[in-house]
Amino acid sequence: MDDLELKYLKSLAKQYPTIAAASTEIINLQAILNLPKGTEHFMTDIHGEYEQFNHILKNGSGSVRRKIDEEFGNTLSIKDKKSLATLIYYPEEKLDIVMQEEDEASIEDWYKITLHRLVQITKRVSSKYTRSKVRKALPPDFSYIIEELITEKAEVQDKEAYYNEIIHTIIRIGRAPEFIVALSNLIQRLVIDHLHIVGDIFDRGPGPHIILDTLCQYHSVDVQWGNHDIVWMGAASGHLACIANVIRMAARYGNLDTLEEGYGINLIPLATFALDVYKDTDCEAFAIKYNTDYDTKDLSLDMKMHKAIAVLQFKLEGQLIMRRPEFDMQDRLLLEHIDYENKALVLDGVSYALKDVDFPTINRERPYELTAEEEQVMERLRQAFVKCEKLQKHVRFLFSEGGLYKVYNSNLLYHGCVPMDEEGNFNKVNVYGEEYSGKELYDVLEHYARKGYYSHDLKEKLKGQDIIWYIWAGPNSPVFGKDKMATFERYLVEDKELHKETKNAYYRLLDSEMVVNRILQEFGLDESRSHIVNGHVPVERKKGETPIHCGGKLLVIDGGFSKAYQDKTGIAGYTLVVNSHGMRLVAHEPFESTESAILHESDIFSDSFILETTALRQKISDTEIGAELRETIHQLEELLQAYRDGILIEKG
Repeated sequence: MDDLELKYLKSLAKQYPTIAAASTEIINLQAILNLPKGTEHFMTDIHGEYEQFNHILKNGSGSVRRKIDEEFGNTLSIKDKKSLATLIYYPEEKLDIVMQEEDEASIEDWYKITLHRLVQITKRVSSKYTRSKVRKALPPDFSYIIEELITEKAEVQDKEAYYNEIIHTIIRIGRAPEFIVALSNLIQRLVIDHLHIVGDIFDRGPGPHIILDTLCQYHSVDVQWGNHDIVWMGAASGHLACIANVIRMAARYGNLDTLEEGYGINLIPLATFALDVYKDTDCEAFAIKYNTDYDTKDLSLDMKMHKAIAVLQFKLEGQLIMRRPEFDMQDRLLLEHIDYENKALVLDGVSYALKDVDFPTINRERPYELTAEEEQVMERLRQAFVKCEKLQKHVRFLFSEGGLYKVYNSNLLYHGCVPMDEEGNFNKVNVYGEEYSGKELYDVLEHYARKGYYSHDLKEKLKGQDIIWYIWAGPNSPVFGKDKMATFERYLVEDKELHKETKNAYYRLLDSEMVVNRILQEFGLDESRSHIVNGHVPVERKKGETPIHCGGKLLVIDGGFSKAYQDKTGIAGYTLVVNSHGMRLVAHEPFESTESAILHESDIFSDSFILETTALRQKISDTEIGAELRETIHQLEELLQAYRDGILIEKG
């Protein structure tokens, strides 16, 4: 035994000071290994749709309703099942309604019936967990009582009377509402053991900040960064091109409130600048794609702000591309090709009509140079982003709980693609003078992204920030996955041929077993039993597209959470559910509203189909946690041997 190992065992001995303590822990951990694995939920491309996201978390992608059906079968009416499900999803709100509807004489009966039903569901959802794990999930105020109610007690002869008395006491002392809330939240907590967010929390929808507030408090979660996440992370680091992108997208989709009210970011400097500089310009090319909640009185100002920040973005990105020639994005330097007299963009001798050339801040000789006023605006915006406490908290969460990819329980999770050529060979990408491909590309990009946020070395920080922007928009970015981001063309060029963004060959090779196996091997996975889960590109089910590729080895689960995509996809998102029995894909119908769900007890209709079942029920021993537990058992066995060999002495 070397000194380092002995030092570790001495440290472990402080936690387990006796043979009995170490032995007990080994037995406990070995027992846990034989329990069924917890249920994992995979969601992607949420795009700020917080109401639907929160509802799906609350109903466990339909799991709560299935548990109600399993527990009560035909003994409850459909109406009663809907009421019980709604109560579990929204306990406080539903209780308020019940209090108004029920008179004092009948409320006690309602409490009694409801508490019994909730206890039954709690028993069912907690049955595959250890008492220790359930105990940790219990709300402190009611932990002892809930444990009594959901634990079978062999020594109690009249169990029904025992449980009835507990429930009667809860009602009698006026704690029934709080207890109902506690049980409902516990059920929500137990139906999802671990949550994977496979990218794109931000943009388009109105509530990414609300989603991230939820995720920051969630019991077990990881995030694979999407392109829309990474650009916000860059903005939070103070990177000007990322800030311009974030504000432009918020303006484009009528979501400036997310920045101003959700994050408290002051956009007055931009508004003042836009009102002054763009007051007499045509802003029709910068129309707002707003929804029914948008206040149209802001439309004129928002269009001016939209145009102002878009021009700033084009300039700032041009500066970055010239600063980083190794990014090989010189084809995106378009401002210098504007023919103002003929209102055209001239590329390789071909002239393309432009919708707008009225850009009062663009110097035709030095088109990427910011005016003094633009520099002041961007500096004030930079300060607003880096000093926003909520945004910084959310971005630190994304860095601490996230990454560009994750290997978890034999599944490979990433948002976009592994950049490759048409033969399925991984593209070699120049990152500051070195070439990387496959997993190494993911690793080096993530390394620089973290530097871009955390580094105190200004030169290294800027390199990292520029990489963050490249991950957002670069042609060989794994989370973007297209040859170009045609923002300028889509706003301004009449010819739609120039709007096209060609997807990486990866998307044409999704059903190639050779390619999928190569990816799995690249990330150290066994291709015979592993899967790839990714999002990014909406599955257009209306056109007959399928999320299932390569015989189920690769799953693209972007089903259109964002309302902007639902006309294309025909649904409102997918959830992949993986439990001890196998894999199930759940397709969700659009969610009307939280208010409707509470008042009318309407749920999201979810069409569920089984992708894969396991011959033997998967146990915790088959998971990442199982591997960690086995390692802990091994260390404890070494500690046990050290006690028995006299190398270490028991204490106490």
